Amino acid sequence: MIEPGAHIETFGVLAEFSSGEDLIEAAKAARKDGYRSLDAYTPFPMLGLTEALELNDNRVPWLTLGGGIVGAAAGYLMQVYTNHAYPIPVGNRPLVAPQAFMLITFEMMVLGAVLAGILGMLVLNRLPRLHHPVFEAERFGFHAEDRFFLVVFGNDARFHEEESSGFLKKLGATQVETLRNTEEPE
Repeated sequence: MIEPGAHIETFGVLAEFSSGEDLIEAAKAARKDGYRSLDAYTPFPMLGLTEALELNDNRVPWLTLGGGIVGAAAGYLMQVYTNHAYPIPVGNRPLVAPQAFMLITFEMMVLGAVLAGILGMLVLNRLPRLHHPVFEAERFGFHAEDRFFLVVFGNDARFHEEESSGFLKKLGATQVETLRNTEEPE
């Protein structure tokens, strides 16, 4: 799922549902009908919504693994380089002592994994984002504790403003609203 950029005038169609179960059923029906670019907004995490939207993006865990590997390698190699560049010949101590290097190697692995995971998540979610087109919707707001929303993005291959709005109304949406992009294209 990729949100439409500023070059697409219609960001999407936002539908409000009265319950989380209705939202999940609507998401399943929309996927079954051929819509692929969808997202949902709920006041709390909902079990089964990820599966209904078929969200299976695994890039952040892979970035975290890569960051951990790079961090561990950097920590270990940094110690090996330091011991070779500035040797301290005391008590027949070896220049490369893997057991002694494990603490710093582990700490650098954790640092690399955390930084890669957090930065990857921020970049992939395009954060920080101070404005989002759904904020312009009449009923969407931070005070909404009992509202469940499904949006069909305007860059979906199957998207047509009137047809998509009608489809969402048939699925039981209490209110349907068209969202426009207010950002200037770059």
